[in-house]
Amino acid sequence: MLANRFRPDNYTFTALLSAAATILGLHIRHCTQLHCAVLKSGAAHVVSVSNALIALYFKCDSPASAAAAREVFDGMPERDELTWTTVVVGYVRKGDVASARRVFDGMGGRFDVVWNAMISGYVHHGLFPEAFEVFRRMCWMKIPLDEFTYTSVLSACANAGLFSDGKAVQAHIIRAGPDFDPESALPVENVLVTMYAKCGKVDVARRIFDEIRKKDPVSWNSILSGYLHSGRIDDALAIFDGMPSRNQLAWMVMIAGFVHNGLPEEGLKLFNRMRAEGVEPCDYTCAGAITACSELGALEHGRQLHSQLLRLGYESSNSAGNALVTMYAKCGAVEDAHLVFLVMPNIDPVSWNSMIAALGQHGHGAEAIGLFDSMTREGVCPDRICFLTVLSACSHAGLVDEGFRYFECMERDYGITPGEDHYARLIDLLGRAGRIAEARDVIEKMPFEPGPPIWEAILSGCRTHGNTDLGVHAADQLFRMIPENDGTYVLLSNIYAAVGKWQDVARVRKLMKDRGVKKEPGCSWIEVASKVHVFLVNDTTHPEVREVYRFLEVVGVKMRKLGYVPDTRFVLQDVEVGQKEYVLSAHSEKLAVCYGLLKLPVGATVRVLKNLRICGDCHTAVMFMSRAVGREIIVRDGKRFHHFKDGECSCGNYW
Repeated sequence: MLANRFRPDNYTFTALLSAAATILGLHIRHCTQLHCAVLKSGAAHVVSVSNALIALYFKCDSPASAAAAREVFDGMPERDELTWTTVVVGYVRKGDVASARRVFDGMGGRFDVVWNAMISGYVHHGLFPEAFEVFRRMCWMKIPLDEFTYTSVLSACANAGLFSDGKAVQAHIIRAGPDFDPESALPVENVLVTMYAKCGKVDVARRIFDEIRKKDPVSWNSILSGYLHSGRIDDALAIFDGMPSRNQLAWMVMIAGFVHNGLPEEGLKLFNRMRAEGVEPCDYTCAGAITACSELGALEHGRQLHSQLLRLGYESSNSAGNALVTMYAKCGAVEDAHLVFLVMPNIDPVSWNSMIAALGQHGHGAEAIGLFDSMTREGVCPDRICFLTVLSACSHAGLVDEGFRYFECMERDYGITPGEDHYARLIDLLGRAGRIAEARDVIEKMPFEPGPPIWEAILSGCRTHGNTDLGVHAADQLFRMIPENDGTYVLLSNIYAAVGKWQDVARVRKLMKDRGVKKEPGCSWIEVASKVHVFLVNDTTHPEVREVYRFLEVVGVKMRKLGYVPDTRFVLQDVEVGQKEYVLSAHSEKLAVCYGLLKLPVGATVRVLKNLRICGDCHTAVMFMSRAVGREIIVRDGKRFHHFKDGECSCGNYW
């Protein structure tokens, strides 16, 4: 147009700026060039052009873009409803809710759309009391309320668990009922279903759902999510099977719900059923299936899903990419996780957190904190989850001083007040290093009373380093707070067994039995030929277990020649020495490792997953196994990964 000497007018610039705002990754210099063209043309005084220019600046990723948008806004001689809405929404999307509120408070006129935008912004950032304050002002000033107002406020009630406030809003809606047409009412009815379900009133949610005259896919997915959130799997399946048509969102909700409720295998079966019914998955559905693979340790199945993602064109999806990073890390392939992270076109805070956590779980503490430092150098502000991953990485690697440094910089440099979970990670860091006295000092200086996570960290440290008195005190606190937790009884029993106090061991076990608390059985599993094989302690149920025991005897001879001696201190039963050695040989992780050595191709890495912490003898035994057979063996226990190779472990015997 310019080359043909046509002069652009305000309509041209409005369209051009709106088009430019849709371009991902637009640099601020491009916005500035367009801004200069607007000024030269004399169109800057036109409200529609200025609105489009403000929207363009807010869409730009540069830190200076918000200031440029505000400069345009401040220079406007006239403003309309779209102007105020664009600025408020722009600040909210940038995460600067305070600036959005300052603009909102200076607004002239009673523009209900801007009020809705402000409420929605508060809800999006979890500032629920502030959202209610704006809502109450709307009611007091008699500003018209519509379905957008109600859905935002009810979403706040749902996410914050504000049941009584939600009922009050519902009463307000009922009084305004005649003003709603069926199409406008439907979004409000859907969010009411969600609100009641999230507040634990799923039967009320079902009643509202049944009363919806014209249900849409969101209606069905809302009640479906409600049942899954409440753990009522059978009811969710009944709703799912009764849906008149199942869209991608319904499949995604069901698969994610199965995984969330500890049924990853059922989630994968549902994903396969979806494909068999000819439904093409979206990236979020694929992410749910990949997460199921993470929980199962099904690496090969996860690789197949990765291939499907690439074929479907979802390689740029953050949700799928982040799920892949976690899946590869949880399946013991941390190098593959790092490769996925490096090739992701758009890295968000979840991506950084996932990769830092992956490195920490695999014992690469120095690399994890190096990645954290790289993240901050790139201008990404760490959140509270990020600091949890960094503290865990320091804990697994024994980086005590570094962990303290990151803990102290949370509030000082980033304004993040440490929560109980951060203190628990810090205490775990100290406990693993044997600095129990310092851990007690941290507890005494905390700004709140210690809860279960704190005492669990103390008890674990006492179990590792044999501090019986403090361990008993920590266990007493946990018995008072969470008497149903089996881990407390097991750790206390182990503390007593380690020092030969068998009467106390029996007393703890009797207490556990009297209170009806059942210990989670230890098990290990391994994927061979796309099938997951599970082994229990002293297993007799696996169809090939006799072959496994025979192979274990053969490998055991080689291990003893290399210097392996069973460490009977880790038998927590009062039996004869010979019996103790037999008990050790039947631990589930040894059986799973031997099955992998038997069945996997020669030279292939053996990857075993275990639900509980690996015992000291098994750790030593697998080190000798790796040397005896010349194979790399990776074991994931309840806390971290151990990479065994040539008789050494990546943890350096620190875990």
